Amino acid sequence: MPNPSTYVALLRGINVGGKHMLPMKELAAIFVEAGCANVRTYIGSGNVIFSAPARLLKVLPELITERIAERFGYRVPVIVRTSEQMAQAIRDNPFLQAGESAKMLYVYFLAHPPNAIAVGNLDADRSPPDAFRVCNQEIYLHLPNGGARSKLTNAYFDAQLSTTCTARNWATVLKIFEMMQA
Repeated sequence: MPNPSTYVALLRGINVGGKHMLPMKELAAIFVEAGCANVRTYIGSGNVIFSAPARLLKVLPELITERIAERFGYRVPVIVRTSEQMAQAIRDNPFLQAGESAKMLYVYFLAHPPNAIAVGNLDADRSPPDAFRVCNQEIYLHLPNGGARSKLTNAYFDAQLSTTCTARNWATVLKIFEMMQA
């Protein structure tokens, strides 16, 4: 059962390709200074599991973005999910339900719910044989040739849906959720 007081912050674009280097120990300290507890990170790509009062959650993404900008000189998007939202994201994966290999699955987590018209205008044939499905605030992807070759990128979905997203592979999604339950 999901732990209702545990959250994950998913940061986009840190420690990828030598850009926006940010030590996880320092990132965890930023969350503690912001008022979070039980802070822990998973791998170096910006996954922070924590507990926090509900009132803090409304301002936390912008607060963390600002603190990183002050200390490191660059801004990164921060997307927060509750334990229940992560559980639902796992349950709702249409590609897993269809029997696709978990090694080829990814999830984009969106900062805001997408507009239905914008979702309808997405190009399903943008990057064959890749496929995607938008469900709530997630975009599920089946990428048979891997994420690096796909044209279904952050930039594409951000522009088409007027939001911000960050991707995680399926193994990372499952590990984050497991850590949220501990």
